[in-house]
Amino acid sequence: MCGIVAAVAQRNVQEILLEGLKRLEYRGYDSAGMTVQDGSVLSRHRAVGKVGALAAKLAAAPLPGTTGIAHTRWATHGKPTEANAHPHHGAERVAVVHNGIIENYEPIKQRLESDGVTFNSQTDTEVIAHLLDERLSKGEDLFEATRTIVTQLGGAYALGVMSASEPGVVVGARQGSPLVVGVGIDEAFLASDPMALLPVTDRFIYLEEGDLVVLREKGAISVVDRAGQPVERTVHTFEHGDGAASKGEYRHYMLKEIFEQPEVIEAVLEGRLSAGSVLVESFGPDAQALFQRARQIHVIACGTSFHAGLVARYWLERYAGVPVQVEVASEYRYRHPVVPEGTLFVALSQSGETADTLAALRFAKTLGYIGSLAICNVPGSSLVRESDVALMTRAGPEIGVASTKAFTTQLVALMLLTLAVAKVQRGDDHRDIVEVLGTLPGLCRQVLALNGQIEALSQAFAEKQHALFLGRGAHYPVALEGALKLKEISYIHAEAYPAGELKHGPLALVDSEMPVISVAPNDDLLEKLKSNLQEVRARGGQLFVFADENVDITGQEGIQVLTLPYVHEALAPLLYTLPLQLLSYHVAVLKGTDVDQPRNLAKSVTVE
Repeated sequence: MCGIVAAVAQRNVQEILLEGLKRLEYRGYDSAGMTVQDGSVLSRHRAVGKVGALAAKLAAAPLPGTTGIAHTRWATHGKPTEANAHPHHGAERVAVVHNGIIENYEPIKQRLESDGVTFNSQTDTEVIAHLLDERLSKGEDLFEATRTIVTQLGGAYALGVMSASEPGVVVGARQGSPLVVGVGIDEAFLASDPMALLPVTDRFIYLEEGDLVVLREKGAISVVDRAGQPVERTVHTFEHGDGAASKGEYRHYMLKEIFEQPEVIEAVLEGRLSAGSVLVESFGPDAQALFQRARQIHVIACGTSFHAGLVARYWLERYAGVPVQVEVASEYRYRHPVVPEGTLFVALSQSGETADTLAALRFAKTLGYIGSLAICNVPGSSLVRESDVALMTRAGPEIGVASTKAFTTQLVALMLLTLAVAKVQRGDDHRDIVEVLGTLPGLCRQVLALNGQIEALSQAFAEKQHALFLGRGAHYPVALEGALKLKEISYIHAEAYPAGELKHGPLALVDSEMPVISVAPNDDLLEKLKSNLQEVRARGGQLFVFADENVDITGQEGIQVLTLPYVHEALAPLLYTLPLQLLSYHVAVLKGTDVDQPRNLAKSVTVE
């Protein structure tokens, strides 16, 4: 959730660090800070609120120096205050930035206080600064001190640390929270996300669990593994241009990312279909054997990715004939799941660093699954590295906290998985679906062309406090996702239900002040859905229906209908997601919320 940037450079690093923090704003945060080393002096500025507040302090009192660390914080231990903002200092000898949670900080803090240490914050992070200071005072260098103290820390962390006595040195450590090394020209950098460093490098080392790294002057980089052995980690070139971090002509990143969906869907399909069939090999060399053995599939994910998994359950069971369970990762990892023989574990994540999903994957490795598949957007992520096979969604960087293109590319990837399993186990290519996949980007462009009509529709929600979303079959998860989008960026309380469940409780909520949004594709459940919608109208509910062009639902008093192009029912969930994304966006703009950085939320949930 938080953001780390560090640099050991040949120039003043203040602007490098500040720009890096600005590029991490999309992750969500409540305060920011920076420490720069000038000789043997560590100088620091911290501020509550946006990075702009820190920038104002730096403009008034610059921090010169060629080595520095910086941070954006999302509060876990302690309120959003300047005293709780990072970096934290220990006796002005050491500076620390930290992502994650130190679960055993309380006994460490009590021990340090009994030794006379005074704490200046309510954070778990400050114990790290004082532990390091304690080791440095005993004559250890910064690397040895860091290596010593991390063995005392429980929980998840990514660290960047500096010492006043070692100019031109930054040490990083990674355990359960992402950390990358930027490889520059006679310079070296550290960050929690490559996006932060794209102005200075496009070459990155993705640290593995337990790694420690030392950055020194003239770009020297050395990595040791959890056993303390020097290791060489592969240098990867970032595959997306720096323009991915710009809003371009759009008012918000979210709107830009909604409109990028036709192109990213083309990207996720590229090279994975041939001669009317999916290429099973695109999942990796071991995928054919893995899919052949799969008698059941468990899909594990969080948030929006969980909704994608729910759609995939309908697809895999209908088109591949394989039973599927879908679970929220934070619940799965604390259950005692029974794993039937021949079960494939599938993990979904945009970032590949979601703490609960990663923990679920590691837990699953002890339970007898035949193997694991990661569907992810970040090639160098922990989830991809630790899974047996992986399929990249190729969505490119997604900056808006509310996931849009990551969701639709996950759906495309899950349809490819469905087709692959069906082909391997049944010899069925589902050529009709493969053919329609090729037309999907064009259909998406047609739906996005309705943006003006959806913006006009959003006016009806400006004063509403509640909304109800309905769907049937594979469109129930689409309704769940639509409700999630509306609540997370407009702060309207929204619920989603299978339309057939109306009479089992939700109908009690329906009145003229409760807008009801429904998707109505032309499928086998259409007539039943129409009956459900009549139940809403009979009770005065205001209906907003996104309907297939061939569906006989007409606009009238209390019913507003927006017509979408026909699409094969297998792929309708992909298409019907788009207008719900646009609706939530325009409602949020009307309400004046922070669309790209909604309150209390962060882009990557890298702690529990």
